Amino acid sequence: MRSVFVPGILISVILLVTACQPAANESSSSEIEFLHMPGTENLGLPFSSAVRVDNMLYLSGIIGTEPDVDRPVSGGIRAEAIRGMEILQEELEAFGSSMDRVVKCTVFLVDENDRAAFNEIYMSYFDSLPARSGVTVKGLALGARMELECIAVAN
Repeated sequence: MRSVFVPGILISVILLVTACQPAANESSSSEIEFLHMPGTENLGLPFSSAVRVDNMLYLSGIIGTEPDVDRPVSGGIRAEAIRGMEILQEELEAFGSSMDRVVKCTVFLVDENDRAAFNEIYMSYFDSLPARSGVTVKGLALGARMELECIAVAN
C-alpha cells in the first residue's frame, strides 16, 4: 500500500511544480526600479521612496512631516494624517499612479485611541477604499504618531 501511495504523491507534486513554472518562451524576470522623490537622492536614507516592479508600486512608510524638515507636523494625529495623505498623493503622482490606484495600505499608530481620528482623515482621501491592515506600535521614527505604507498600480 505504501509503495502505491508515495508515487501518486510524487506525480502530483511534479505536476504542480511543472504547472507553476513559466513557459519556455516566457521571461521569468521582472523589471525592478528603485525610485526616489526629487531632492531625496543624496540624503543617505537607508531606503528608496518606492520600488516599481513591473506596473506595481511599493511605497516606503510615510510620516506626516513638515515640508523640508525632519519632524512631524504639529497638531496631533489629525494634522499628521492630513500631511501623510498629502505626501502619499504627491509620491503616487510623481511615480505615475494616483489615489484611485492604491490597492493595499498598512497603517502604524502609536496610540490605539488615534484610530478613529486617523480613519476619518484616511477615508476622506479615497473614493474606493483599498485593502488595509493596521497595527499599534510602541514607537515610530521621528516621534511620529502615525506611519502609512501603500501598494499601488502604476498607470
